[in-house]
Amino acid sequence: MTVYFIGAGPGAADLITVRGARTLAACRVCLYAGSLVPRELLAECPPDARLVDTAQLDLDQITAELLRAHEEGHDVARLHSGDPSVFSAVAEQMRRLDAAGVPYEVVPGVPAFAAAAASLKRELTVPTVGQSVILTRVANRATPMPDGEDLATLGRSGALIVLHLAAKYVDRVVEELLPHYGADCPAAVVAYASRPDELIIRGPLEEIAGKVKEAGVLRTAVIMVGRTLGAEQFRDSHLYSPERERHVC
Repeated sequence: MTVYFIGAGPGAADLITVRGARTLAACRVCLYAGSLVPRELLAECPPDARLVDTAQLDLDQITAELLRAHEEGHDVARLHSGDPSVFSAVAEQMRRLDAAGVPYEVVPGVPAFAAAAASLKRELTVPTVGQSVILTRVANRATPMPDGEDLATLGRSGALIVLHLAAKYVDRVVEELLPHYGADCPAAVVAYASRPDELIIRGPLEEIAGKVKEAGVLRTAVIMVGRTLGAEQFRDSHLYSPERERHVC
């Protein structure tokens, strides 16, 4: 058997990849991340599939479910929200499976920040304005941030910064980024990106915290801060320039 770590996408059920949906439909066991995964996706599982909500399970209990499926000879869909490559907590699950000799594969998904950018109708990398994107979070009750990855340090780059799991601490985010980005820097918060109840909040950095609190946004949101969010005057990309030399393949 094989464990498939599948990115379910940011929220809309039809944003799972074709490979992800096909894999899900072939697995007799599905462990899914509670309400973070669209319920419609569970309908893609085989009718007799065993469905396990992992929202209230710890790592040992999740591992036990994976090993049980392995012993029974069943492929497992381990369904995570977004994309498994960022803030998904799959690394420790993979480590446990490596130790147990259980094979696994990863099926990428659409990450939340990509869905948020689509909702904002923005390219996050704009020529001459910004070509770097920083994906990060803030430390509070969760695992501490490594040295040098605090917002004050990352903010010195001036690059577009994307914060996951930080809406509840938006005051702190603004306080730490203001010295580096300035009060008028464009900011946006997208809650429940791609879902029917999606909420988009825009404004200058100095006002975004107040708007977020007024809207009552506490979780399931992405915060973005950077000049590319408001870029209008910029040079066209070299990619489609008439001066670019092109070769026929």
